[in-house]
Parts: sequence; C-alpha cells; structure tokens
Amino acid sequence: MSQVMEHGEEVIGSSNLMMVHEEKKYELCRQKDCCERVVINVSGLRFETQIRTLSRFPDTLLGDPRRRMRFFDPLRNEYFFDRNRPCFDSILYFYQSGGRLRRPANVPLDVFMEELMFYQLGDEVISKFREDEGFPKEEVRLLPECEFMKQVWLLFEHPDSSSAARIIAIISVMVILISIVIFCLETLPEFRDERDLSLPVQPFHRNSTHGFKENSPFEDPFFIVETICICWFSFELSVRFVACPSKPAFFKDIMNMIDFVAIIPYFVALGTELARHRGVAQPAMSLAILRVIRLVRVFRIFKLSRHSKGLQILGQTLKASMRELGLLIFFLFIGVILFSSAVYFAEADHADTKFTSIPEAFWWAVVTMTTVGYGDMSPETVGGKLVGSLCAIAGVLTISLPVPVIVSNFSYFYHRETECSDIGQYSHVGSCPNGPQHTPKTKGKDKSPKLDKLKNLYSNSKAEFLDGFGPVDDKIMTVGQSHIITQV
Repeated sequence: MSQVMEHGEEVIGSSNLMMVHEEKKYELCRQKDCCERVVINVSGLRFETQIRTLSRFPDTLLGDPRRRMRFFDPLRNEYFFDRNRPCFDSILYFYQSGGRLRRPANVPLDVFMEELMFYQLGDEVISKFREDEGFPKEEVRLLPECEFMKQVWLLFEHPDSSSAARIIAIISVMVILISIVIFCLETLPEFRDERDLSLPVQPFHRNSTHGFKENSPFEDPFFIVETICICWFSFELSVRFVACPSKPAFFKDIMNMIDFVAIIPYFVALGTELARHRGVAQPAMSLAILRVIRLVRVFRIFKLSRHSKGLQILGQTLKASMRELGLLIFFLFIGVILFSSAVYFAEADHADTKFTSIPEAFWWAVVTMTTVGYGDMSPETVGGKLVGSLCAIAGVLTISLPVPVIVSNFSYFYHRETECSDIGQYSHVGSCPNGPQHTPKTKGKDKSPKLDKLKNLYSNSKAEFLDGFGPVDDKIMTVGQSHIITQV
C-alpha cells in the first residue's frame, strides 16, 4: 500500500514537473513574441513597433498575422503598405493607446475614412470615430413591408430614391411657392379693396346702389388657385400617411405637423364661409380668430425645408445655438430694463417728452440696442442723449458677442453636411502594395450600397484575407495574392 502511494506521489510529482516546464516554455515563448519587433513600411516611411502592440486588436488587418502576411516583404523583412503616410501615425497610435483614434488635422475626412476601411479597424471603431467627429448616428430608414406601399413611400418621402420621386418633389416645391405668392398677392390694394379681409374665401364686389354684392367664391381666381394647392397638399399628406411604415413615428415628425397645420386654415375658413351662408352670425371674436388662422398660412414656407438642405442646416444651427441665443435675449432684456429706466428719469423734466413711463421707453431701448433707430422716439435733453449713446454702444457689444459662435455653428454644420455627402463614395480600395492607390471617385444615386459592400468585404475575418484571395466575384479581378476592386 505504501509502495502504491509512493509510486502515486512519484507520478504526481513528475506530472507537476512537466506542467511547470510547459508553463515556463510557454511564458518564454510569449515573452519572446511580445518583445519581438516588427517593421512597417508605409510608402517609404518606416515604422517600428512590437507585435504585442498590434495583437491588442486581433480582428484588424495589422493585428491578425494571417491578414498582414500578404503584405510581408521577405527580402527586406518588413511589411509594406502603399498607403497614406500621415494617416498611419493615427492608425499606429490607435494600437499603442489601446483604442484612441484621432484624425490628423492635415488629413481630409474622406481620406482618413478610406484608411480606416483599409486597415479594417471595425464598424464599431468607425462609428465611434464618426460620433467623435460630430456626425449624427445613421438612422435606419423604416420601409413598409408591402412592396407597393414601399414604392409609394419612397416616391413621396425620399426624393433621391428615383427620377419619379424627384419630379414629385419639384411639383411639391412649385405648389408651395405658388401658394406663398398667392398669399402675398391677395393683400395688394387693388385686390384687397374688393375683398372682405375677415372672410378669406368669399370675395365681394362693390355695387353703387346696394353697397357690397356677393359673388360666388368659385369666380375668385385666388380662391381657385388656393383650392388647387390645398388639394395637392391634402393628397400628398394623405398618401404619405397611408403608406408610412409607422403611424406613431409619422405623427412625431415635425415636418408632418407643419404639413398638417398648413392646410388647416383653408378648411376652417371654408367652414366659416359655409356657416355664414346659412345665416350663422359671426361675432367679432370669431373674426379675430379667423384672421389669426389665416396668418398660419404663412407657415407653409417651412414646407420647403423638406426639400432644402440649406434650411435644414439653418434649423440645426439655431437648435445648436439655443444657449447663445438665450444669453443674447437675456442680456438684451437686462439692457432694455436698465436704459429705459435711465432715459425715463433723464427725460422726466422735459415738457414734451415722449418717455412718459418706463414701459413706454421699452420700445426705444429695443430699437436703439439693436441699432435700428426708427426715430419715432428720441431723447431731447443732454442726459437723455448720453443715455442713448451708452445704450447704442451696449447694444452693439451685446449683439456682436454671440454672433461668432452662431456663425461657427453654421459653418460646422455646413461643412459636416458637405463632408458627409462625400463619405461612402468609394470606387476603389487598394488591397495590395502594387495596386493603384487612387482612382477617380464616381457618384451614384444610392450611396449606401457601395459603403455596405466595402464594409462586408473588409469585415470578414475568416473567409477572406486568410490565403490572400478574396471572394470570387465578376466585379473583382484577382491578381496573384492581391485583388483590386474595379467596380463597386
């Protein structure tokens, strides 16, 4: 029994020695690999780093030994990449810092994005980089499941989806412009004299013996054109509502609310006119409300923002500058209170003063601080003129301070929109050192499929780039151990 135990202990001891030996051997190999240095040649500029630095991200081109092996030059014992040299500083720093990615100031955004795609840093890294650069997250376009509804939705909601959709967008813009022009023309004196402004849809013609003579609204050209415009707006809104993939999302969209508000005044005014024909009296308050509702028609101009990138950029600028605009209004409020009080007491002893109270001086303080100066109210005394001078100077300083911030925000959103339209326009990604580095970009109607195909091509870590050959495709030419995308 003791012999068995002794033999058992001897076996266990031998096993432990073998395990310790293997662990030491593995540790030595690991330390050797970690300390082993690798040379990377990027267009003639040589970089040197450790393999363990690249191994921090094994799913990338440089981190995977099998992927980067195809770029190895055995004669020089280095990896050669015919790529952009300034970009590689940031790429290598990404590995050294453990994932921090910063774009060099002298590298355009589209060039840097091409390098990120080439070195296969991953969709998550690219998404985080876009977020750090200030780009909004890409929103997934919801489409109806029914194929017919899908085509209708794309036709009326996305003008860039087809030529027919662009024609629909042009028609919509023309109808909006006609509606706005009619809204302005009907207030001209030659038309206004023959119309009762309290009744926007019913024209009246003067009669020398009977005062006003009513006429059918269908004989009024303004009413006819307005009706045609409203029919188009109602048809467009109804079609988009029926074909929309999500009814709650449709009602949450501010542009749809603007479209709905734009057609309400017509139906309210039409209902009021029909009620008047039936003998229902209209109190003065109802007429005042009707005038306010007619004023809502001017908001149709905001419908143009659906088809104008410039108006969308302006809206984003105002939204991003709300804090600065709030500070501007707050400073103006303080200045108005301060200088209206000062000019009131400075002009109190003047006999013909127009500053009879502090609230009466508010208007003067506002137009003076904004450097408008209508001249309807002006100080007469020396003290009042001194207060007016200080008010004008303070107004210039107050208004000019937040303006650079707002201009900077507008410039930022404008350039971001321009650069964002360029991203995804890749007709070439050179994967081999001997391939062409740049080819002319081609712009297509649909930008996202190109970028998605490149992402799929470079994100496959198992089937592609392991043996030097990509997937077989009639749009990809295979040359030796490299391939060049000639068409995407």
